[in-house]
Amino acid sequence: MTDAGKKRAGSRRWGGREEAAYVALVKAADLLSRPFAQLMKAEDLSATQYNVLRILRGAPEGLTCGEIGARMITRDPDITRLLDRLETRKLIERNRDSKDRRVVLTRITAGGLEALARLDEPIQEMHRKQLGHLGRERLKALMELLELCSGEPR
Repeated sequence: MTDAGKKRAGSRRWGGREEAAYVALVKAADLLSRPFAQLMKAEDLSATQYNVLRILRGAPEGLTCGEIGARMITRDPDITRLLDRLETRKLIERNRDSKDRRVVLTRITAGGLEALARLDEPIQEMHRKQLGHLGRERLKALMELLELCSGEPR
């Protein structure tokens, strides 16, 4: 190593393996999220809006605002405003529960299902390109490690 390289290396406080792992994880997340953001932009959706649509596709009977929030990948403090935007675009609908008028159920509409259908294959292809080279065993190991990091076992 040159004297200049030693000087630069010595001036940086090294945080250890944990910091290096964190930086690598953040860099990987950023690189993996860029193509996803481009796909969402083409459909004029945010990643959070897409997440809500996927959640609602899996719950055709509808969910309350709180139930949607609990199932989200990333937390959004203003779920109501997020749902308002999706409802304005007719991707979801909200109705009062017939048994308990205090409960408002949110359901995905045909338009929301169509938007997801347009995205399903491109997103799967993107994921195959990004992570398919890892193979089944490495993907399983990666998932286990990420679950350990998040403290949320499957």
